[in-house]
Amino acid sequence: MLLYPSHTIEKLEFDKILLLIAQYCRSEPAKQAALVLEPMTDGAEVRKQLLQVHDYRKVMSTGSHFPLDYVADLSKELKLLGITDAVLEQEGFIRIKRTALTIEGIFRFFAANEGLYPNLEALVGGIYYEKQIVQLINGVFDENANVKDNASRDLMDIRNRLSKRRNDLSRVFAGIIQKYAKLGILTDSGQSIRNGRKVVTIVAESKRQMGGIIHDESDSGKTVFMEPRETVELNNEIFELERAEDREVYRILKELTAQLALYRQLLESYQSVITKYDLIQAKSKFANEINASYPVVSDKPVIHLRKAVHPLLYLHLKKSKKETVSLNIKLDDDNRILVISGPNAGGKTITLKTIGLLQMMLQSGLHVPVDERSEMGIFQSLFVDIGDSQSIEDELSTYSSHLRAMRFFLDNADKRTIFLIDEFGTGSDPALGGAFAEAILEELAFKRAYGVVTTHYLNLKIMANKVKGILNGAMIFNEETLMPTYQLTTGKPGSSYTFAIAERTGLPRMLIERAKDMVDQQHYQLDLLLNKVEQEHQLLLEKEKELTTKTNELNDLKKNYETLLAKVQQTRERQTNQQVIQNNSKTTPYIREAERRLQKLLRDWETRKDLEVVAEQTKKAIEVEKPKEEKREKQKPAPQEKKREAAKPVLKTNPGARVKIVSFNKNGVIESVKGNKVTVVADDIRMTVNKDDLINI
Repeated sequence: MLLYPSHTIEKLEFDKILLLIAQYCRSEPAKQAALVLEPMTDGAEVRKQLLQVHDYRKVMSTGSHFPLDYVADLSKELKLLGITDAVLEQEGFIRIKRTALTIEGIFRFFAANEGLYPNLEALVGGIYYEKQIVQLINGVFDENANVKDNASRDLMDIRNRLSKRRNDLSRVFAGIIQKYAKLGILTDSGQSIRNGRKVVTIVAESKRQMGGIIHDESDSGKTVFMEPRETVELNNEIFELERAEDREVYRILKELTAQLALYRQLLESYQSVITKYDLIQAKSKFANEINASYPVVSDKPVIHLRKAVHPLLYLHLKKSKKETVSLNIKLDDDNRILVISGPNAGGKTITLKTIGLLQMMLQSGLHVPVDERSEMGIFQSLFVDIGDSQSIEDELSTYSSHLRAMRFFLDNADKRTIFLIDEFGTGSDPALGGAFAEAILEELAFKRAYGVVTTHYLNLKIMANKVKGILNGAMIFNEETLMPTYQLTTGKPGSSYTFAIAERTGLPRMLIERAKDMVDQQHYQLDLLLNKVEQEHQLLLEKEKELTTKTNELNDLKKNYETLLAKVQQTRERQTNQQVIQNNSKTTPYIREAERRLQKLLRDWETRKDLEVVAEQTKKAIEVEKPKEEKREKQKPAPQEKKREAAKPVLKTNPGARVKIVSFNKNGVIESVKGNKVTVVADDIRMTVNKDDLINI
């Protein structure tokens, strides 16, 4: 990505982000890689790295363990492996072994989680695990990283002889100590080591009494460290054997180094892959720390940020458990440039930096602190003009440095450019500076570049409503408290709140009125209007927020209602099925009538939204119908007895007549009659039943 100026990384504080990521790296190569991350312009590579972080964060979220337990820097070992007759140090062999075992663990991890983390697994697609590397090292070193006795036949022979001579020395030396201890000429423990040889510590006056080689004496001169003449030959032999051991170990390590040199290229691949995984885990941990997401990455230039926050500000406020005000902004082909106005200290500059920093992070393969529904494009260049860029060496004024930056912008901007300009047009006469700013902004719009500028100039606010592709925006300010809200709203310019702030800070009223008279009245009236519109907009936002809350509550109630309705229907179906089973799957007119009544009750309930009453009625309807049906079946008269059955009284069905619904055991009033169907109102519930189910009361 083309960056202007050269210190844009520092301007937008991207260097601080890289330092934080480097702290999560476990190896020096990964730390160095983190510190030199820079925005890429290859969309495919950006997506690949974002997906790698996505996969690693998925591993972390599931509680799985990615086998990156050992991460070492093999740069020294790899360099030596490329030199003929070089010999690695003992620790170097162990680092190589543990690195190879780490690679083996990674392959095992992907085998156990086949297809779950394809973007991480792709990193080892071009390499393989070579078990011979570990076998060669294990053939020489034991579990404590010491060269084994059986690493070679010569080494085993040397160490056997050395062990025997050391035992002989210990036996002889023990006798000498015992002998001279009786004579009372020993000091302290009576023995020590000097120049790698066992010596006796004796009183200086008695050194002639022992005889041998003096290796040292104490600072006071009272103690002499003497090698007895009886052990000189044994010590000489042990010394020679130790030198022979060192030579054989060196030969073995040299041979092992030559064998591992054959795998140098593969080991370089191991180092590279592990460094990449180390950097990915650092990116992932940092992403979790700032609550970052993987947004939609578009091939077209677009900046659509939802709930975006500045990561450094987020971390700062997080320590004190404070909320960070999020940013919502959308720049696309229809509205490519945003002109932000509003009072000083209202958050204009931090908004500018947030947009630039998040774009740099994304194109460097980092997840960003935005809502995952955000959409971000890939840009080829990022131009920044924030703060005082005055050059002492060039003796340029602040305004001249701004103009030089603008010239670079105009010469190099295109539809894949993002530009960020803070306090556009300042540093010169307001009228002239504003005119230049307007001309430059119009040209950048013509080049179809994307950008965000902050300004107090009225002409730029007006321009944003006239030139296609330029959009007004404002930082919301609370006039009651004289405090910024740090919230961005788009579609209208912002007031500077110059006089409102002056009034609230206690400046004399007469002075303020005099200043108002000196200002162009149209300018003042427009600023006043913007002030009023902004306050009304804030009230509207509050109402909208309140409405959203109420809507959410209503939706929750609706969900609860639908859940309860489903439970009632399930209960009805379950009880109906049980009744059918108990009746031997024999559907009678009574069951069909009960089914129809239940459906009617449910329809009435949906109209009245009275779940508890209907649920109770439904339950009773089932419970009443069941025993009545069983009773009817038991009491059904024999055919010969039917003729003697008493005649049923004639039912009075005029509207208003009081009746009892037999199957429900409920009293009600007849509302209407249609054929054999009667509509009855009972307990404020309207039901349609057969005449046979009614008796007058």
